[in-house]
Amino acid sequence: MRDWLLYLVIAGVLVFAASSWWGVRRLKAKHTRRAVWEETHSPGPGLQKVAVVLNPIKAKSAEARGLIEAECAAAGWPAPRVFETTAEDPGFSQARAAVAYGADVVLAGGGDGTVRVVAEVLAGTDTAMGVIPLGTANLLARNVHLEVNDLPGNVQAALFGHQRFIDTARLTLENSRTGESAQHTFLVIAGIGMDAEVVSDTLDGLKRAVGWLAYTEAGARHLLGRRKKVSIELDGQPEQARKIRSVLFANCGLIPGGIDFIPQAMIDDGMLDVVVMSPRSAIGWLAMYTKIVLKHKKDLPVMAYYRCGKITIRCPEPMPTQVDGDPSGEATQVTVEVDPGSLLVRVKDGTVGR
Repeated sequence: MRDWLLYLVIAGVLVFAASSWWGVRRLKAKHTRRAVWEETHSPGPGLQKVAVVLNPIKAKSAEARGLIEAECAAAGWPAPRVFETTAEDPGFSQARAAVAYGADVVLAGGGDGTVRVVAEVLAGTDTAMGVIPLGTANLLARNVHLEVNDLPGNVQAALFGHQRFIDTARLTLENSRTGESAQHTFLVIAGIGMDAEVVSDTLDGLKRAVGWLAYTEAGARHLLGRRKKVSIELDGQPEQARKIRSVLFANCGLIPGGIDFIPQAMIDDGMLDVVVMSPRSAIGWLAMYTKIVLKHKKDLPVMAYYRCGKITIRCPEPMPTQVDGDPSGEATQVTVEVDPGSLLVRVKDGTVGR
């Protein structure tokens, strides 16, 4: 009987998740992510030195490279300098080499991991980043309103579009059990708890077959789990004890399927939007799903929102974490801090809203 109920819950969640791909697209989001303190601006006419950090294993990497080279040649610019990522180096040394080359713009061609690594190197510099989305979720591309399936259009935007400053965020991890620590830059959403479990447990083959919908299958398998005790400190205020399934730290909130997961999250407002999720059962998850997809304004006791510039979470036992959809290890303490206006990004001409 217990197994039957579990399968029923999983089937229901999968139906809801799959239906969102169509249903959410029919809902017109009332929220517009405008530039808070700056409109987009043109990089100006004239010759540009272009570098590309490219993940060569992505399906359309060769096509992207060809389009970039052709556009640079047509503009009378030098041939782009291409630096390919490897299994050992996802783009750090390649992005540094692009900056050392003196590139005016560095194009990140790959999935969210490649984009995040290039952004980490370029943050705090005057070098612009162009986004060539070749991955599964393509989170940043969606949040700066690029059409993720329009490769020629994205090449045009990266080379000839306008540009704007956006925030980045830093996630610092400490694991008291192992003594290990790490720091990661992210652009869209990081998290601790169930969301990280789902990211780690999503089947690669299913991702290749159905794209971002593969995450819903892993999500269904992780629905029924226990809440864990953590303490949460916001902007240096007194800690609050909570029992959670997951905590998300959002720099911006648009995710695949057209879902505006955190409508109030702006990509350049200098703030983090934090979501603490603490459902006890599948009914709680369903209530949250309905609120997010249908944009209900009613508060839920299992879903709390906070805004801050810095947050620290401490937990007695290591919990998994993720940054922009990539696993980032286990930690007993997570500190997240926003870095306002630190990254210059190429976008479509005049793109400030949707």
